[in-house]
Amino acid sequence: MFKKILIANRSEIAVRVIRAARELGVKTVAVYSEADRESRHIAMADEAVCIGPGPSKLSYLDQEAVLSAAKNTGADAIHPGYGFLSENADFSELCAKRGITFIGPPPSASRKLGFKSAGKAVATMADVPVVPGTEGDITTDVSKEVEAIGYPVLIKASAGGGGKGMRIVRSAAELKPQLEAASTEAKAAFGDGSVFIEKLLERPRHVEIQIIADNHGNVVAFPERDCTVQRRHQKLVEESPSPALTPQIRKDMQAAAIRLAKAAGYQNVGTVEFLFQDGKFYFIEVNARLQVEHPVTEAVAGVDLMELMIRVAAGEKLPFGQERASEIRCHAIEHRINAEDPDNNFMPCPGRIESIELPGGAGVRVDTHVYAGYTIPSYYDSMIAKLIISAGDRPAALRRSLRALGELKIAGVKTTAGMHAKVVAHPVFMSGDFDTHFIEKTGLLDKKEPAHV
Repeated sequence: MFKKILIANRSEIAVRVIRAARELGVKTVAVYSEADRESRHIAMADEAVCIGPGPSKLSYLDQEAVLSAAKNTGADAIHPGYGFLSENADFSELCAKRGITFIGPPPSASRKLGFKSAGKAVATMADVPVVPGTEGDITTDVSKEVEAIGYPVLIKASAGGGGKGMRIVRSAAELKPQLEAASTEAKAAFGDGSVFIEKLLERPRHVEIQIIADNHGNVVAFPERDCTVQRRHQKLVEESPSPALTPQIRKDMQAAAIRLAKAAGYQNVGTVEFLFQDGKFYFIEVNARLQVEHPVTEAVAGVDLMELMIRVAAGEKLPFGQERASEIRCHAIEHRINAEDPDNNFMPCPGRIESIELPGGAGVRVDTHVYAGYTIPSYYDSMIAKLIISAGDRPAALRRSLRALGELKIAGVKTTAGMHAKVVAHPVFMSGDFDTHFIEKTGLLDKKEPAHV
């Protein structure tokens, strides 16, 4: 086991790593920017090092600053959390060259799966269903290929997600200008303008499978997470099990995720994402890192994914097989609480938290780094807490969600808690019969969207 882990991240995920490491008897090092001096993870860690100014590119994305902090504190491993350097194969390779273990997938697997088009090629090789689309990144005129696929189609950025570089094309006349626009946006967002095209599924659900693989050839896949409720391609509510999947489809989806992981030589945690429509599922991408919504799987499967990924990175074997991983112990729902103003086009609301009351009781977990008196910086993602609800079945989990969301009180900044309550209470969501266009179809958030969100 490691002696000391440096956490190359901030906010609630840094707190989560520290707690897991402490339970394993491992010391921790927190790194932080000048804008994060008040963050809870600094006080919780055994050591803390300031690595630069507020902007991410001058601090959390500064690879040499992070590695220097690791060397100077004697850390023998780095946990990247999610975002920032978590899917950077060059950084994980650099860690290895410096004699530091990167707690995540090896560079070779990240490169095979990090680009969506590359991941699709691996999926095809592993006999995993994929959405019909172009072969690899677009470098020539593909109008004939698109005609064969059939409109409408979806242009997607190869190097990233979150809706950036994504465009719907419904006719041949729109293809060229939309390709140019998507490539330009992808270049600005990810530093890479590569794009590819897939057939557009009009009524899909977004379902993902959490996997973990050790260094000894063992891979397991957990029950699915349904991330269908989204706003501008950003996940809002995640739940497990999905109200749309049958036990057989779940089993088939897990088997497909395992085949893909083995084909890529994957190790540590990852998430295989699928679109699901009309009883069929299609691979779309792999997130080669821990996901924001991992607590949903932890609740449903009764496992500690953070502890497992640390143990696996240290060379230990997985302590159980697929039968144990497939167990469903409850129904779980995660609500991402952001410091945003739903009444003002969801504008971010950095500022000082005057007071905060967190919900509690059976089946209620809150992951957060904020507290009364904490000032939310303007440089980073606006998520300030994750509310994870678990109960014996879906109706009970929905009722518990509404109770817990009602108990959550934050003064000083606007939050999205009330919006989540509206989603959970909506008859369509309660029925379980919805797709990725749920928000638009119901008009729950029928306001003009800002371009930067």
